[in-house]
Amino acid sequence: MAETPKGEPPKAALRSDPPPEDLKRERDTFIQQFFRRGAQISEELLGDIERLRTQVRELEGENAQLRSQLASDAAIRDLLHKIEDLETEKQRLIAHANRVSGADEFANRFAELEDELAHLGTLHVANVQLHSSTSVRRAFRNLRELLAQFLGAAEFAVYWESDDARLLVPISVEGISMKEARDFTLEDKPAGRAYQQGEIFVDVGIDAHSGSLERPAAVIPLMMSSQRLGAIVAFKSLEQKTRFDAADFELFKLLSTQAAAAIVHAYLFAEAGRKAPSVQAFIDQED
Repeated sequence: MAETPKGEPPKAALRSDPPPEDLKRERDTFIQQFFRRGAQISEELLGDIERLRTQVRELEGENAQLRSQLASDAAIRDLLHKIEDLETEKQRLIAHANRVSGADEFANRFAELEDELAHLGTLHVANVQLHSSTSVRRAFRNLRELLAQFLGAAEFAVYWESDDARLLVPISVEGISMKEARDFTLEDKPAGRAYQQGEIFVDVGIDAHSGSLERPAAVIPLMMSSQRLGAIVAFKSLEQKTRFDAADFELFKLLSTQAAAAIVHAYLFAEAGRKAPSVQAFIDQED
């Protein structure tokens, strides 16, 4: 730079010329375009950010659903395992129940067989006791024991048909007197009617213990082959015997078919002096 001569005032600084209008316009245009592009880029970035946020939210939602589904699947697997365990336990219980049921059925059948054997034993003993009588007195005593012990009869009487076949006359009694037993006509109910029909009668409308002389609990006709000879009338049973069961009916049938024969055979054996017939007596009876 040239120095100012001493003693001369300094000259004013020289200014540059203003830029031409075209350059100024181009600059302004560039600046405007720059900022506009920056704003545009910013908007695009903000839009991308918003889209990314939306995608993140969607992914988080899907992730939550997947987690829930996984938890649900795990619960279902646990439930299926429990169902399998319960099914196994059910089959085990069914098998056990079948075994127990089979055992109970066997025990019930065994008890039934025991009852049947006991019943058959009772019938056998009763039959033997009836036909072991060698006197009429013994026959009636055996019959009374059977009625008391096996049937639980408390008051009863054995009747025999009168010679004119119009009355049933008491010939042996237990728990009542001969006078109380009284005769029965064949029209009297139920003893006379049951005797006429040759059928066992049991009054199912009352307890066996509640029977009476006017309304006996049971009537058992005494038959020998097809011939009616008498009847057993059970007026009432012991207090603990409230009804007659199936086993009692079988004993009724035995007494109905065997008691009269036992009494008659005992009488004939006593009349023969308690002597058995000789062999010749049987040979003479051959056809």
